[in-house]
Amino acid sequence: MQRNPSGGAGATGAAFADGKPMSIGAVLNVLRDEFPEVTISKIRFLEAEGLVEPQRTPSGYRKFTPADVQRLAGVLRLQRDHYLPLKVIREYLDAMERGEQVPLPAPAAPPARELVDGLEAWPDPAAEGATAARVGRAELLAAAEVEESDLADWEAYGLIAPVADGAYDVEAVTVAKLVAELGRFGLEPRHLRAIKASAEREAGLVEQIVAPLRRHRNPQTRAHAEATARELATLSVRLHAALLQAALRVR
Repeated sequence: MQRNPSGGAGATGAAFADGKPMSIGAVLNVLRDEFPEVTISKIRFLEAEGLVEPQRTPSGYRKFTPADVQRLAGVLRLQRDHYLPLKVIREYLDAMERGEQVPLPAPAAPPARELVDGLEAWPDPAAEGATAARVGRAELLAAAEVEESDLADWEAYGLIAPVADGAYDVEAVTVAKLVAELGRFGLEPRHLRAIKASAEREAGLVEQIVAPLRRHRNPQTRAHAEATARELATLSVRLHAALLQAALRVR
């Protein structure tokens, strides 16, 4: 596993002047220059999925060579830029490692909509071919990199819930990732119920404003309702962030 798959070293290229193996913490610092959202858990997950094989010291600590870090960066680029699943990435890298001349797999559709101003956007129902995205339970667990027991706990506290057919709205992936990240700081599901309740109250306020527009016979008016809902939700997220920052400064 020694080949960079994605055209150059990127921001990681200047980090290997001495060529010495690196700890997982040092690798994290290098990768974050280009991938700010990467975590130690993510690196361990990629190792578990066979995307990288770091050396181990007699005490069990991971040691990553420069080639390992370049490979990790390549994996992250393929995920970020091409939305490729890990199985496809692994097969592509392994083929390159064997010296095979294989084309880069075609980009897939993004698994989740991009965040805009801190709010995950949803498709315009008036747009041609717009559909509600769904993921299965196994897909949710893999995308959020969590265990079955974690998801069951979150469901028990009402933080995540499947829809009627047992699948999950794609927003559940974002929720699961954020709940997992907060959990690493010691915040348990019971602590997050207040945030969920606040979000539901805000959604109720938005619904009061846009509900009359959504019931209108004119398609343009209904489309305006969805645009209004998006704008109100974005403003609500910004207000929440500003109020939280102000409260932390006071303390």
